[in-house]
Amino acid sequence: MEKKIKIGIIGCGGIANGKHMPSLSKLDDVEMVAFCDIIPEKAEAAKAQYGTPDAKVYTDYRELLEDKEIDVVHVCTPNRSHAPISIDSLHAGKHVMCEKPMAKTAEDARKMVEAAKETGKKLTIGYQHRHKPEAIYLKEVIDRGDLGDIYFSKAFAIRRRGTPNWGVFLNEYEQGGGPLIDIGTHSLDVTLYLMNNYEPRMVVGTTYKKVNNPECGNPWGGWEPGENTMEDSAFGFIVMKNGATIILESSWALNTSEPIQEGSTVLCGSDAGAQIKNGVTINKGEFNRLIEIKPDLSAGGVAFYDGVSSDPADVEARRWIDAVKNDTDPIVLPEQACVVSEILEAIYTSAKTGQPVYFD
Repeated sequence: MEKKIKIGIIGCGGIANGKHMPSLSKLDDVEMVAFCDIIPEKAEAAKAQYGTPDAKVYTDYRELLEDKEIDVVHVCTPNRSHAPISIDSLHAGKHVMCEKPMAKTAEDARKMVEAAKETGKKLTIGYQHRHKPEAIYLKEVIDRGDLGDIYFSKAFAIRRRGTPNWGVFLNEYEQGGGPLIDIGTHSLDVTLYLMNNYEPRMVVGTTYKKVNNPECGNPWGGWEPGENTMEDSAFGFIVMKNGATIILESSWALNTSEPIQEGSTVLCGSDAGAQIKNGVTINKGEFNRLIEIKPDLSAGGVAFYDGVSSDPADVEARRWIDAVKNDTDPIVLPEQACVVSEILEAIYTSAKTGQPVYFD
């Protein structure tokens, strides 16, 4: 019988329960054998719902890492602890799936890349928007060369109202920022991935606290005065070394009547353009006419969809475990995710200093 991949979950809060554990539980070739959380009741509840009968529960992740039978660790903790836990896990001989963003700081992200290189273990980051049917299809179209040279893009993660007021989302020490590092990171990641461009030259950024009040119509309710120190919107102008331009827009609260869905992107190439927003649209000029093409993504699919839902979280889990089993590169490489963190940090730095940030 095929050996099952044994997984340990570090952090049994919202993202673990909302994404990682439900998707892993759908895979026949894995089993969750250990759960860790600083609140023991959360780890116990996760074990009861998703664990094997003999699964272990911990409050110190270092004790979990001592279990030699664990093959893979999923790090689902606040941003500040992503790097130390992931690095310790890699050095303990585990492959690591770390939830996005890669780290609170670019320096920590670079340390994670080095740890993966030093240990030879796989490290990936939970950017599930790459695993949407739209992104998978469009990646194939772009890699075929249909868009030509992609020289201008827009990455959107705009909520008219949508400030998360639970957990540590409003804790700058734990998270490092607001909508830019929370949801803007997804849109930037999928845009860079589709462009296959990871060499930034210069970044200009702005952040705002203009609609940041407890009575702004937030669907999840308000917060205590002074509790939310995060930006409510952030914007970046990014110039790549090859001359390409990317505009990044993100918000938890913005007075716009047409919010853009998260993980959205617009790509403009020399031969055609494309966007991910309410599906995929490809536009180009042909026979002296302007045309738009909207592929039906509900039909057909790709090989790894067999027996797996098209939910991005489920596809992400399947592709990640396949990379571990087959000793192949994960879809999200740590070096790529590190560049995302470097650009995000540059936007925050530029916003604070009022100056552009240049990359070496």
